[in-house]
Parts: sequence; C-alpha cells; structure tokens
Amino acid sequence: MTDLPDAGGALPVLPAGQAPPVEPARDPYHVYLASLTSIESRRTMRGCLDRIARLLTGEPASTGAGQPWHLLRYEHTVRIRTLLTEQGWSPAYVNKHLVALRRVLKEAWRLGQTSAEDFARASDLSPVRQSRLPTGHHVPPEVVGAALSACDDSVAGVRDAALIAALYSTGCRRAEIAGLELADYDPAARSLRVRGKRDKERMVYLTTDAIGLLERWLAVRGAGPGPLFSPVSKAGRLRPRPLSGQGIADILTRRLGEAGAARRTAHDFRRTFIGELLDAGVDLATAQALVGHSSPATTARYDRRPEKTRREAVDRIKLPRARPLA
Repeated sequence: MTDLPDAGGALPVLPAGQAPPVEPARDPYHVYLASLTSIESRRTMRGCLDRIARLLTGEPASTGAGQPWHLLRYEHTVRIRTLLTEQGWSPAYVNKHLVALRRVLKEAWRLGQTSAEDFARASDLSPVRQSRLPTGHHVPPEVVGAALSACDDSVAGVRDAALIAALYSTGCRRAEIAGLELADYDPAARSLRVRGKRDKERMVYLTTDAIGLLERWLAVRGAGPGPLFSPVSKAGRLRPRPLSGQGIADILTRRLGEAGAARRTAHDFRRTFIGELLDAGVDLATAQALVGHSSPATTARYDRRPEKTRREAVDRIKLPRARPLA
C-alpha cells in the first residue's frame, strides 16, 4: 500500500510486492474470509477488500492478501472512507466496503497483531448516509408468465421454471436460493428452510403453482441429497454442485431474453414480492419475517402504497387549458 495524502501522515504500510509474506493462517484477510459461511459472501467481501487494496497501492493486480492491515490507524481509515466516497459509488456500496474493512481490522486484533485501543479507534467509522429509493423494477405477472413459457421440457428448462417460480413466490435473495439443499424442502408444509445473511435461518413458503413446478423438477433431479438447484451440462446432465448466485442471474437473463422481456434481476423479483405482500394487506412484521430483513424500516421502503396515494393526490389537480390572457 502506498502513502495516502492528506491523511495526517503517510500510511505505515509497504508498497505492493514489498510486504513480507504472511502465513494464510495469520493473515487477517484470509481469516476473515474463512469465517464467512456463504460462498457468495466470501466472493463479495473478497472483492471489497481487494478494491480497497488497489485504491491504496495504485496497483491493478493488488489483492488484500498479505497486506499489513494491522498497521492502519484511525487517520488512515478515515482517509480510506474518503477515497471510497470519491469513487462515485452508492452509499450502500461504500458501506459494504467499510464493513469489510472493519471486519479485517477486527481479525487483526483477534490475531493479536494490534491492540484493542488501536482497533477500536481505527474501526470507529460512521457509515455513509443518504436517503435513496430502493433500486430495481417491478416484475409484472405477464413478464413472469412469459419467462416460464420460455422454459422448455429439457432438463435445464424444467429446472429454470422451478427456479423462477421459487424466486417469485418467496422473494429470496439469489444467494439464498443458491444455498438451498434438498433437505431444506418440506412438501407437506410447502416450505423452504432458508439461510440468510449472517447465517440466520427462516422459513419461506411456496404457492401451490410453484410447488407443482418444483415437484416436476425434483422428478428430474432425483431424490438424492445435495443442492436443490444444480448446474446442467449442455448434454442435459446434472453437475454435483450448487448453482452460484451469478448462475441464477444468468438464467434469469437468458429466459427473459428468450421471452422478449426486458432484463430483470433476482432483486427485482424480491422487490416485487414485498410490494405484492404489502398491497395485499399483509402486515409489515410478517413481510419482514418472510424476506429476512433485520429492520422493519428496510421492508417499509418497498411499500408501494404511499406512492400510489401520492400519485392519486396529484391526479386531483387539473392543469388549466392553454389560452392567452385577455
């Protein structure tokens, strides 16, 4: 890592390639990533730490591995926060990087590489705050129907129809769907046991139509243990590993494209699920529990009813006809 200007002094860290080697078992970077239970979380946070390392070293090939994170002090982490906000990224994206930074500093403290006081000071960073509407788009029922119609009777087509139905009727994150095992499915209860962020478990429920598509897929998949949804080779053979979050995103893109519909993401399906629940009069606490939000305020941001009320209020105003003054 190179020196940072305007940080109250140069960073006490070495340029890329000059840091002494650190055993992975003693490297806060590797220890932190190994503590994450989700493959998707490890990929995301590795990317955050690597981007921070590249910002500091100026080297496009830099990673967070082997960097002397334990030498960072408060004046340095404040400067890192400033550098992150200057990238033009959204507040949520910047805050994700700050979470990764705090956690790698915590691992340095746990490993005895920095004092408790230095850790507390360096990690005392306020999040970037900005009020924004939730990103994404509503997924109309006709778009979902078109995507389902694009799924043929091939092994991949049967899988994709079940996957789309599960996304639409549960509002799960793509990483949560990717992490499902066959044992998580209870056909009698029409439920799926989902492991969400911070490894929190919750139960979600499938509609009867979604159950039909999922059972059709299971008849093809078989009853053996393992991932609920797996990759399928071009020859139509199942691969013995789970789909990745990116794999799910690619399936949505392909099926919607085949249906002639605009691109939608798994988060768009999640946003639509929450909106449909609240439109149907489901209470906020129940909706929050179903989607695994830690705060009801997060769920409330997806409520479309206030928007509808405001639009109807504006509709009461009539624009005068164009005519010249007498």
